Amino acid sequence: MPLSPGESAPWFTAPTASNPEFVFDTAAGRFVLLAFLPAADGEASGAALKILAANQALFDDQRLCAFVVLRDPAMAATARDMRGLRWFLDFEGTVSRLYGALQPDGAEQPFWMLLDPALRVIGHAPLDRPKPLFNFLARLPSPGEHAGVPLHAPVLIAPRVFEPELCAQLIALHEARGGQFSGVMRDAGDRTVMVMDELKKRRDVLVEDPGLQAALRERLERRLFPLIKRALGFKATRIERYVVSCYDAADGAVFHPHRDHTTMGTAHRKFACSLNLNDDFEGGDLRFAEFGPTTCRPPAGGAVVFSCALLHEATPMRAGRRYAFLPFFYDEAGAEVLRAYGERVGAPAEAALG
Repeated sequence: MPLSPGESAPWFTAPTASNPEFVFDTAAGRFVLLAFLPAADGEASGAALKILAANQALFDDQRLCAFVVLRDPAMAATARDMRGLRWFLDFEGTVSRLYGALQPDGAEQPFWMLLDPALRVIGHAPLDRPKPLFNFLARLPSPGEHAGVPLHAPVLIAPRVFEPELCAQLIALHEARGGQFSGVMRDAGDRTVMVMDELKKRRDVLVEDPGLQAALRERLERRLFPLIKRALGFKATRIERYVVSCYDAADGAVFHPHRDHTTMGTAHRKFACSLNLNDDFEGGDLRFAEFGPTTCRPPAGGAVVFSCALLHEATPMRAGRRYAFLPFFYDEAGAEVLRAYGERVGAPAEAALG
């Protein structure tokens, strides 16, 4: 049976008409309408497509987007993705079975399903009785107001982690070396690799000096880790990477919505840290769209710490340069996950991250 209201919708990766690997959970942050069409009932599918066309103005990709799950190859041949309306090509029925639209015995149960911005079910309707659901779509609030009360992302903001002198030292290190544009992590076969992608545009510099690394680690362990344990219930014991990043408005710097632990080589990560080194810039703030449109910015020398499972973005830079120290934290259980990955790819754990 279809999921009931309040349940989390399953995440998956599947091809659309324009993207061979659309990651469904990146659609969070807005209302999502799913339409599961039957494989061979052209009349029922045609009626569903007509109501989608009649209401196309609702699918603005900001407040609401729609996905049609197609199992009919002939219909898929004419499908074209557009802003706010995309088509999952589900020829094997994988997505349909995941949501209960296709039963193990092959019986079909086509329906509409509406999800909230955290990808939790609001409701559903039979495919041939859409009117009440579409009447509701026309009255949807803004995504940030869907709960009826203010939402707050479950993040920790901690001021006074790095002193001004240390912030200035790290900024000077980046300015002296210039930094290189860095990519994003993607799985390719049995290993995780870094690829350049329009998802992200920023310049990174690694902190390689052991003495400086030790100074950074000491401040994190003494000033930040106790707060993480108290506020987030997690005992961090490991730090991944000592990197200083620059989001420069002149580069059009941005990091679009993503999660930080979704590949084989990053599955060990538990919490991300974004520690601002300066505050004389515009844009570049963090946003957690599953919890509304509000942005988050720690003070200079302060950190935002959040689960790597949260969808988040660094908003486009508007002016100046944002310098930040951006480690990940994990524990001994995560270290074992990373060690096992390194063994599978035939590399030491640290080298396997590259």
